Amino acid sequence: MDYEQIVFNIIIYAGNARAKSYEALSEAKKGDFIKAETLINEAGDEIIKAHDIQNDLIAREAGGDGINTTLLLVHAEDHLMNAITSRDIIKEVIDLYKIIRENI
Repeated sequence: MDYEQIVFNIIIYAGNARAKSYEALSEAKKGDFIKAETLINEAGDEIIKAHDIQNDLIAREAGGDGINTTLLLVHAEDHLMNAITSRDIIKEVIDLYKIIRENI
């Protein structure tokens, strides 16, 4: 697999994770916490896939295989960090929705 495809896979997995996180938030807002938890877990799985690729690139670079830092790679890293941050914040908001529902 060529470098660009590897980097695009990070973007794809990160985008999937972000989308699933926001879908989880929507389900929690409707009160479907089981579906929300499933989606948040799926988001986590997508993040792991992206993170595994990132770790492979880091290991290759640390092993002396020079990795070109391209705008595409920076873009992919940005997507991954945003996906992780979104997922983490959305998990907290889902917990708040649960508390609100329990106290109504």
